[in-house]
Amino acid sequence: MLPQKPASRSRKIALRGLIIWSALPLLGVVAAFGVMPQTIMASGKPRILVQSVSLPSSLPEGGASTFWRYDEVRRGDSAAALLRRLDVADSAAEHYLRRGRAAAAFRRLTPGLAVDAETAADGSLLLLRCAQKGGGQLQIARIGSGFAIQSLTPRPEQRIVMRTGEIRTSLFEATDAAGLPESTANQLTDIFGSDIDFHHDLAPGDRFSVVYEMAYSNDEPVRAGRILAAEFINHGRMYRALYYRNGDSGNYYSPEGNSMRRTFLRSPVTFTRISSGYSAARFHPILHRWKAHRGIDFAAPMGTGVEATADGTVAFAGVERGYGNVVILKHKGSFSTLYAHLSRFARGLHRGEHVSQGEVIAYVGMTGWATGPHLHYEFRVNGTPRNPAKVPLPDDSLPISNAQRQAFLDGTQDLSARLRLLHNIILAQTD
Repeated sequence: MLPQKPASRSRKIALRGLIIWSALPLLGVVAAFGVMPQTIMASGKPRILVQSVSLPSSLPEGGASTFWRYDEVRRGDSAAALLRRLDVADSAAEHYLRRGRAAAAFRRLTPGLAVDAETAADGSLLLLRCAQKGGGQLQIARIGSGFAIQSLTPRPEQRIVMRTGEIRTSLFEATDAAGLPESTANQLTDIFGSDIDFHHDLAPGDRFSVVYEMAYSNDEPVRAGRILAAEFINHGRMYRALYYRNGDSGNYYSPEGNSMRRTFLRSPVTFTRISSGYSAARFHPILHRWKAHRGIDFAAPMGTGVEATADGTVAFAGVERGYGNVVILKHKGSFSTLYAHLSRFARGLHRGEHVSQGEVIAYVGMTGWATGPHLHYEFRVNGTPRNPAKVPLPDDSLPISNAQRQAFLDGTQDLSARLRLLHNIILAQTD
């Protein structure tokens, strides 16, 4: 037999136990070796005792009938070589791994990743599991007289991540420097968007802290989840939000139990800058004359999603002179909003359709009278444009009821403690 590469210590131990047990039915007598206890050997040299021990001709009742062997995929591995290292003696399994889907999957295995096999006492393959790059697993199992192959997706592990950052130039730069995923940063602006004008009110020195869920696979982050708690300090004023689920629905509340959800968001797009504000008159770049600007222009890359700032119904989705592609939403009471210069509408958007706050209804463009990609946004009361940055916004959000208050306090206690910890870290950094 050709010499093999020494196995790792853990594999040596596993194989040693397996080899002894698998040899038992084949042997009638085995030599037992032992070292005499130190108390007996104290007066002389150690003596090796050899004694013949009779072994049963078959495994004891209830003994192991299947065996696991472990190894790893090696560069240039063939199916025969891998099965041989795993002590699999099964020509049918080897044949299965050489054809069809199994052969294609085998060729894609990454060298260095773990592989293990379960075999019967005669060496026939029962189950072969191979780790895949990215956290998945390839599994080949014996089904009756044949085999079946399937790729298993591991269930990600949910962890809670805590981040804190400081505004120096922009919110985008600060969240990026803090290692906050883009989707989490967008949630942050949605949560505080009704209290903080992220286009006008941010200042150097403002700070934020975020507690959020992150899914991990093989210790690698794969997907950011929901923000569980957040704090934003804007011009010295502190805002806090805690996620609380009551039954099937969840919402963000202040630590006192007041809802963070407002009827209207301040902005329909995130991480943008205002290129033109609401004014009684401005010099129009296309008409070349002074004209009132009854909305706010948000400069944003072509194709940026435009969100409904409140629940509403689509009153119009089409083309208007000057506005280009435009959507008008009718909201509760006397309020409506207009979104113009759009590149396209969300798929299936039509008149009479109900949309929810934060739902993407269209995408930024430069249709109509526009010199570059941007969104023109108007806030109207009884059909008359009003300055969306200054108009008092309605608020019909409901706080936590007295009956639920204690359950709310108990359910958010850990989140509040995490925010306090991050806040103390901020204070320590600024001292």
